[in-house]
Amino acid sequence: MAIAILLVGAERLFHIGVFDPKYGGDPLLFQHLFWFYSHPAVYIMILPSMGVMSELVTAFSRKRVFGYHFIAFSSLFIAVIGFLVWGHHMYISGQSVVAGAIFSFLTMLVAIPSAVKVFNWTATLYKGSISLQTPMLYALGFIGVFLIGGLTGVMLGTLGIDIHVHDTYFIVAHFHYVMVGSAIMGYLGGLHFWWPKITGRMYNEFWSKISALVIFIGFNTTFFPQFILGYLGMPRRYHMYPAEFQTWNVLSSAGATILGFGYLMPVVYLLWSLKFGAKAPANPWGAKGLEWETSSPPPVLNFHTPPIVTEEAYAYETSTPAKEVTVGV
Repeated sequence: MAIAILLVGAERLFHIGVFDPKYGGDPLLFQHLFWFYSHPAVYIMILPSMGVMSELVTAFSRKRVFGYHFIAFSSLFIAVIGFLVWGHHMYISGQSVVAGAIFSFLTMLVAIPSAVKVFNWTATLYKGSISLQTPMLYALGFIGVFLIGGLTGVMLGTLGIDIHVHDTYFIVAHFHYVMVGSAIMGYLGGLHFWWPKITGRMYNEFWSKISALVIFIGFNTTFFPQFILGYLGMPRRYHMYPAEFQTWNVLSSAGATILGFGYLMPVVYLLWSLKFGAKAPANPWGAKGLEWETSSPPPVLNFHTPPIVTEEAYAYETSTPAKEVTVGV
């Protein structure tokens, strides 16, 4: 983005032909530079939530991550291939059919490691001792929402479908299923998971579960109708629409109200917990990981004495649920 801005400045000040056809430039180049940055930015936002999911799924199913190395290397694969798929945003820009076909193939390719993660998280849940505490509810919601976002991404990666739904509300729905439904659910799951460790206080489990349910219902009520609107041909960025789209738009607006209320609930009970919440033990979830081997909240230097690691990460199958550990005084 910085390079693109510098090129715009050079073009305006010195009339160097970069983007403006008047000076011999190519306006599509600006779009290429924008999407070369912006599509990897999507993965930058979703990859941390994927990492959180691996922590939550294994902790609340009491099983080590299924295919840990596949999940780890799939993140690297996404990071690399994610820089090669930007052209699927430009199928109707006038780029060649050959370029479109190549970008379509690469888009299908980058979907594979995302699918690996979903399958491995699901396999981790299989025959696990699942505990439906609040972080786990967000993890399950993430898997369902990300599945829809990922599958519709594959649909949009095909030229035949994308050309017809380009710049419609189908795109809006897909983007928000990944960036709001998935990324924010991952954030909220991680926040509820580590909140006792960060603050030393427990939140109200009843209201946190209600909030997770309200957010899940509100999100899907908001954005799933937009898939239908986009399929029916409603373009985005228009403030008016035909009467036949009214019902779906009203439903989407109602869902947004529910979603907003759901987002406000954690603000209330988490702030409440800072003063009135029960004191958190060192390891309230019986989870693995070094952060659970110190007090809640941790001392300034995390540990008064260096911890001794005696087992590999996610070693749930070979041990009983972790006991509460308080390091230091």
